[in-house]
Amino acid sequence: MITRTSWLLVVAFVLVACTELRDVPVRVADPLVGPLTDIDAKFLHAHVAWLSDDKRQGRMTGEPGYDASAAYVAAQFREFGLQPGADPDGNPDDDDAWFQQVPLVRYQLNTETPSVVIHRNDKDRELIYREHYGMSPDKVRETNSVRADVVYVGYGVHAPEFSYSDYDGIDVRGKIVALFGGAPSTFSHAQRAYYASSRTKAQEAVARGAIGSVGLRSRRIQEQTPWERFKQLTGKRPGMAWVSETGAASGYFPELKGGIVISAATATELFAASPISFEQALDAAAADTPASTPLDFEVTLSRQTSHDRIESPNVIGIVRGSDPEFADEFVVYTAHLDHVGISPAPETDDDINNGAYDNAMGISIMLETAKIFGEHPPARSVMFVAVTAEERGLLGSDYFAHYPTVPMANIVANVNLDMPLFLYPIADLVAFGSEHSSLEPVVEAAAESEGFSLTPNPLPEENLFVRSDQYSFVKKGIPAIYLIPGFTSSDPEIDGEAQFREHLKDHYHEPSDDLTRPVDWESVVRFTRSHIRIGYYIANDAARPTWNEGDFFGERFGPN
Repeated sequence: MITRTSWLLVVAFVLVACTELRDVPVRVADPLVGPLTDIDAKFLHAHVAWLSDDKRQGRMTGEPGYDASAAYVAAQFREFGLQPGADPDGNPDDDDAWFQQVPLVRYQLNTETPSVVIHRNDKDRELIYREHYGMSPDKVRETNSVRADVVYVGYGVHAPEFSYSDYDGIDVRGKIVALFGGAPSTFSHAQRAYYASSRTKAQEAVARGAIGSVGLRSRRIQEQTPWERFKQLTGKRPGMAWVSETGAASGYFPELKGGIVISAATATELFAASPISFEQALDAAAADTPASTPLDFEVTLSRQTSHDRIESPNVIGIVRGSDPEFADEFVVYTAHLDHVGISPAPETDDDINNGAYDNAMGISIMLETAKIFGEHPPARSVMFVAVTAEERGLLGSDYFAHYPTVPMANIVANVNLDMPLFLYPIADLVAFGSEHSSLEPVVEAAAESEGFSLTPNPLPEENLFVRSDQYSFVKKGIPAIYLIPGFTSSDPEIDGEAQFREHLKDHYHEPSDDLTRPVDWESVVRFTRSHIRIGYYIANDAARPTWNEGDFFGERFGPN
């Protein structure tokens, strides 16, 4: 057992020196060098292979393939000597003690009912579902119909502290807002991620009296997901929301009575007789220039939605800390266990979205991390949470953040894994969120221990920091990081960025995300070792991680 005292003795003898976290050195030779040699690619491969097998049917939340995967993870936790974390006082032999059941409402658009009618100059024109638009279902209501003027509001962002607002001088009370995804590129990564969040935008629109939305597709989104691909998927999978103890659906804005996304071709046609053309709107958004204006037409949005209630578990295991002074505090590792299930693919006859990289790979790394911690407990306790329904909107982690199985005040940090890609030999790592807190030197030390460099966010336009499970913890004021391999290949013949972007474009949420994809398993092993070191550094530091002074997320969500 590694106690805090023995850890600090090791630090004192083997300090490599350079960066310091407060007064506690963090760039140190690791007392886990021996145990880390036990990380073996064959075990990592075995987990990925089992979880991404066709028998799992794409691990869709609420379906048998996911439930079998949850049972697999719980069995691994039990084998590694962890204690159950859904019921921390429960019996390890009781399956329920490992599973935090997340109550969900599942809602599906009745695809025979969507109706969108454009009203302009006393003439009506009905758009065609999937050909011209996609429509979201309603989380609560069975029937919706709303008619209102449409107002273009750019990104739908109001950030006066950064001298930017798409709402200045425009009235959207009782109107339907038309807006692009994303946020101004002039914002920092953190600001951009926060203001690009669909929840942030919905809150702003509702606060200003909007009653519906029309989603517009930027040039980047058009390229990344062509309309032909978008329309094949729209309406095929149900939406989901977790349900509170009072029966309320999470993230629900009843004021918004309808929402659609329209194709670029449809937007071009609808904007043609408006004060701004769609091309001008695209240019204004690309230039981060507010250009909000009424579009001089009305739209009627109608739909019917069916609902049912299901449950799906987060799987939780705990390694109890070895130091009584710190054992009631927790470092929480997360990775999402779900994927997107089955989708029609007539051109290949392969309709199972196996999710090998997304996120069987992340779960595999978390399992091997749990094994090492189980054999060598640090000072603080470490919790491992395989969360459900990430693909449905970060639901499992958000539910855990609202109903934690240990006091939220006792959680000191979150380390998240989501779709780490090892398509080539990895030379660098990206730790989304590390720059916001005292975790940055910790991550840098862990990366350098395996010969990785640490690089800044290479994908600011993707707003990844708010799109995975660490954000559920950030919103509760907990410093968090989300670790992925970077774009740099150690093989100069391989363009890592090109490989990464090709995967996002052609294999993300597609049946081709399986083990026929290239995997550099040596990189997976080194990454796993770095991932383990991060947790050990945090769990054995006498001080808790803190937000950096004046940090954007710390100011909004931090405890003070």
